[in-house]
Amino acid sequence: MSASRLPRIVGLLALLTGACTLPFVLSNFRLFQFSQVYVYAIAILGLNMLTGYNGQFSLGHGAFYAVGAYVSAIMMDRWNVPYGWTIPVAGVLCLVIGFLFGLPALRLEGLYLALATFSLALAVPQILKYFEHWTGGSQGIVLNKPNAPFGLRLNPDQWLYFVTLGVLVLLFWLGANLLRGRVGRAIVAIRDNHIAAEAMGINTSLYKSLVFGVSAAYTGVAGALSASVIAYVAPDSFNVFLSVTLLIGSVIGGLASISGAVFGALFIQFVPNWAQDISKAAPWAIFGVFLIAFMYLMPFGIAGGIRLLWIRATRSRVQQEGRSAVPSQAHTTP
Repeated sequence: MSASRLPRIVGLLALLTGACTLPFVLSNFRLFQFSQVYVYAIAILGLNMLTGYNGQFSLGHGAFYAVGAYVSAIMMDRWNVPYGWTIPVAGVLCLVIGFLFGLPALRLEGLYLALATFSLALAVPQILKYFEHWTGGSQGIVLNKPNAPFGLRLNPDQWLYFVTLGVLVLLFWLGANLLRGRVGRAIVAIRDNHIAAEAMGINTSLYKSLVFGVSAAYTGVAGALSASVIAYVAPDSFNVFLSVTLLIGSVIGGLASISGAVFGALFIQFVPNWAQDISKAAPWAIFGVFLIAFMYLMPFGIAGGIRLLWIRATRSRVQQEGRSAVPSQAHTTP
């Protein structure tokens, strides 16, 4: 293990240890909020793979979130499938749907792709209302929160917190290995210059469709987890505003940043509540002020801002050490 990676690993272990202690010190409502933070972080990471790393702009990831949530809810409510099995099924189904949707979208870029995905976000909630026998129509599906297995002395909110945290750690580890490997370098090369990427032998069509599928799979898993955490799904919960919210979280947290997904999830979960507490008459105006302030102060997102502060701090420390070392070297010179 290199010395440069050791502080990062120690910091991650400390954060994970702190996260594991939260269920024993926070109320059930706070645990529900943090569970939603982890769910949003998974969805934002999926969107970030597509937008931040591959350069494809999407306004329709709320649709994949809805598909994942309804697949999980229908399997649990209609077929009595254990909730743990519904999560990978939702991810695989959204992977296939995202990959197939990405094939015709290859001809579209920029705003045209955004409009195509925007139409997906508009259509899916209406389609869900149409299949009333399966989806419950406008009334949705009410679920029961699962109990902790193996006789663990955890209430449903505590258990679901650990489930979402475990899935978050697993998917972030998989995403980091994917993005930092050969596939990740190919994805970034397509974003930077797709013509040069094709000249290097990269199959841009395959990689773009694959990234769309993986991004949709992450969002579908997040939707499946959300169905269990909230214990309720309804078409109106997955409107266009959800897609916009996920995009806001991706940009605020930091595009092309894995850790930025967590910061963006914290922003979209807690800042609207703070805005509501500040002004009940105009909460979204306050939210807009927060949004503008964050983008003005940290144009590269929260993760990018933290990275710049760390670089400046370490650079100034190195410069001070260098200046202090110069006189000692001068005295020892014969």
